[in-house]
Parts: sequence; structure tokens; C-alpha cells
Amino acid sequence: MNTNLKGKVAVVTGASKGIGAAIAKKLASHGALVAVNYASDKTGADKIVNDIQADGGRAIAIQGNVANAEDVVHLFSETGKEFGKVDILVNNAGVYGFQMLEEITIDEYNRQFGINVLGPILTAKEALKYFPAEGGSIINISSVIAVSPSAGTAVYSATKGALDTLTRELAAELAPKNIRVNTVSPGLTRTEGGDAAGIKGSDLEKNIVAATPLGRVGYPEDIAGAVAFLASDDAAWITGERINAAGGLR
Repeated sequence: MNTNLKGKVAVVTGASKGIGAAIAKKLASHGALVAVNYASDKTGADKIVNDIQADGGRAIAIQGNVANAEDVVHLFSETGKEFGKVDILVNNAGVYGFQMLEEITIDEYNRQFGINVLGPILTAKEALKYFPAEGGSIINISSVIAVSPSAGTAVYSATKGALDTLTRELAAELAPKNIRVNTVSPGLTRTEGGDAAGIKGSDLEKNIVAATPLGRVGYPEDIAGAVAFLASDDAAWITGERINAAGGLR
């Protein structure tokens, strides 16, 4: 596979750490110019930019909450000023929280749906103003939990199920503009957030690993490779698809 993204401009949301950071660095390693979006972790985003630049790439960090329409306009405006266009949008920003049904609150519902579903709608809508005539690629980061939810994940799994449906709809709607829209769905992935939540070494992790045919947790770089493929011309005939990057976990 020759994933050549030279001269392409990528916006990666939620890219200050974890999966988003790995995606930003992977796209840059293949030649893309990258806008590293972050909501609050400026230090983390600046580190990713510095890492990319140290490897000879170009990147900028742009603050913005993807659930806020004004922030999204700012994100793409700054990207346009710096790089002139957008060819690739990776909707990675996401939040999660797990509650049993009787514990779910309206505020928690709005928080998760705001970032995980409204966010990709707002970013895709704004990105349309910056995609060139030849089109581009949108990659949404979902989760295997969208089709295999477990108890206590009602809101989060519903947001990812909605994102999968949104992917298929946008793939059909944006096809005439030659904009491809696909989903990458990670399984359990080792990230800073998961470690902070106590997942590393937990019974939950052990049970998921036991159910994963490849027998390990995923790492951000595992997800980044699938995203880079979908962003490239190697995937020119792929749209509306959902790729599990989960070691065989269903």
C-alpha cells in the first residue's frame, strides 16, 4: 500500500492525545498538513504539533469544542488561512460515560450526543466550504460498542450507532461531490483516558482481551493505520463503509 497524502490537508478533531494524536501523526508521516484540534488540552496539542514538525511535517493546533458552531467555524477558518483548503476530515473527538438506565441524566445525554453526534454534523457541514472541487474524505471514529453494546452503555452506544448511520447517510448525500465518508470502529484501545479510568489491568480489560481473536488490546497506532488508508487514494472506491479495527472483536 502506498498511502501518499503529500499536499493533502487534514483536520483531526480531539487530537491532543490518544487515538486522535496517533491519527494526526500518522497522516503527517504520509505527507499531510495537519490541523490538530483540541478542546482544552493545549499542552497536549502543542506537543503533537512539535512532534510532527520534528519529523519534518507541518501542523498547527486549533482550539475548539466541536459541539459549538462558532468554534467549528473558527477551526476551519484557521485551517483555511494556514493551508488554503481541507481534503481530509477525521471526526475523532468524543466523550463517554457509562450509567445504568436509572442513573442517566438529561445533561449526560446532551453532553455525549453533543460531542459524538452533533459535532460530526457541524464539522462535516463546515468542511464542505473548504473541500476542493475534486472532493475529499471524511472518516468518523465510532466503536464496536455501536453494534455490541453491554449493560450500562445506553447513551454512549446510542451515540456511536447514530454516528454509523450518519456515515452511511453522508456517504450517499456527498457522493456527487466526490466526498467519501467512512467509519473506523475501534475495539478496546489503550489510551491515557482509559488508563486514568482504571481500565488497564482490570477485569474488564482481561475479559475483552479474552474475547478478542488477536488476543490483545488495541493501541492508537492500530487505529491510525486504518484511517490513513481510508484517507488515501487507495480507498478511492470505498464509501459508506464501516471498518472494525478491533482485532477481530465483534
